[in-house]
Amino acid sequence: MNSVDPRTAFLRDALSGDAAAAEHLLMAWLPEVLGWCMRLGGPKVDASDAAQDVGIVLWTRLHEIRDPDCFPAWIFQVTRRVLAAHRRRAWIRRWVGPVPNRYAASAAAPDRGDLSHRVQATLERIPTRQREALVLVYAEGRTVAETAHLLGISPNTVKSRLRLGRLAFREAAEATGLDPDWEIPAQEAAP
Repeated sequence: MNSVDPRTAFLRDALSGDAAAAEHLLMAWLPEVLGWCMRLGGPKVDASDAAQDVGIVLWTRLHEIRDPDCFPAWIFQVTRRVLAAHRRRAWIRRWVGPVPNRYAASAAAPDRGDLSHRVQATLERIPTRQREALVLVYAEGRTVAETAHLLGISPNTVKSRLRLGRLAFREAAEATGLDPDWEIPAQEAAP
């Protein structure tokens, strides 16, 4: 990410009570939040619903932000909590059955045979904390320092999770049909 995020002006104005700026802030962050939801949510989580729930939290709790520099970490933490709630609801739906969705598309499910679906299935098999580190560093191209800030942990913990995540990914890759030689790069991201 660039050192100066253009969304900062929206945040500053939204924190001063400008409702239009808050709406712009929400729209500016929505693609990133949706990406997190898609990559970290798992197979039973509707990423769009989860991203919408994050947007609701942003809209209703934005006034609680005291330090604008902490906003990216705040919104990532909100996303994590929302995804955890959606996964819990998915677990319950497994036992009580799905809630009918009259708006669901009638199209057939996408073919799970392509590489991106197998990579996603592999990611879903590894522990959440390791998956978060892998996604933020390797899928989004964040530095170890940025990832540490978003997760609220030390850079060394991020590096440890990346190392363990790569090992877990390699083991899970065999179970999901990925080529054993295809793996996440071994080099660490720059701090």
